[in-house]
Amino acid sequence: MLRGNVDDLLAFIAVAREQSFTKAASKLGMSQSGLSHAIRGLEERLGVRLLTRTTRSVSPTTEGERLLETIGPRFEEIEIELVALTDLRDKPAGTIRITAEDYAIDKVLWPKLRKVLRDHPDVKVELVVDYGLTDIVAERFDAGVRLGEIVSQGMISMRISRDQRMIVVGSPAYLATRPAPTTPQDLTSHDCINLRLPTHGGLYVWEFEKDDEEVRVRVDGQLIFNGVNQIITAAVDGYGLGFIPDGLALEHIEAGRLVQVLGDWCPSYPGYHLCYPSRRQASAAFKIVLEALRERG
Repeated sequence: MLRGNVDDLLAFIAVAREQSFTKAASKLGMSQSGLSHAIRGLEERLGVRLLTRTTRSVSPTTEGERLLETIGPRFEEIEIELVALTDLRDKPAGTIRITAEDYAIDKVLWPKLRKVLRDHPDVKVELVVDYGLTDIVAERFDAGVRLGEIVSQGMISMRISRDQRMIVVGSPAYLATRPAPTTPQDLTSHDCINLRLPTHGGLYVWEFEKDDEEVRVRVDGQLIFNGVNQIITAAVDGYGLGFIPDGLALEHIEAGRLVQVLGDWCPSYPGYHLCYPSRRQASAAFKIVLEALRERG
């Protein structure tokens, strides 16, 4: 019975975790009809309904939750052991999946990884842009990049970058149209380019600090993006002020395309850290990635 159920159980785990046949089918590389057929067959063999289906959502039943909690960790343990077997090979191999903001990928992860991946062609790395603080374990990522050292219980945190700083910038053409802000409160009279956070769908609140005074400002403007690269492009084009990482703005400031304002209100904060489950048995491939990303400055 077990042999015939393994593939269907894996299909059930994917649907239960994704709570979507569409997402699960894409993740498994199979058709939605085939996935639905597999789940129905599993339910018929077990004699219980595992999923509650509506036109808008899919969620586990009580029996489904029990099955997911029971078999999910077992399959993860099996997968970890299979990955560990690759350590016995002459060359490290395997796929490492990491979730991070696009800025962290462009300016921190890739510059470090590109130095070592050529020497390890069997190590594959998948970098997924995400601003939503994805659940690393539930979404089956090997690691995630977070700002600061605060991490969830059961996670390990390793610094991978210097301290970061968010700064306010605008183009010379835009700043020629009105006085530059001298306090964070002045931003309410400016066109500001907003960042929408996918976690709750809200707009990012600009945060400032000076002489132990902390100020949070909700800004307004014509444009809203869900990525910082688009914000800096719009700022260079003169559509308003942007609040972006200093590392992304430096080349534009040096070239005269952007001007920094409110510099004394923009302190630094702890940099990026790589977070991964403490119970994770590190494969040779993962160890290579860890050593490549570790901040040594």
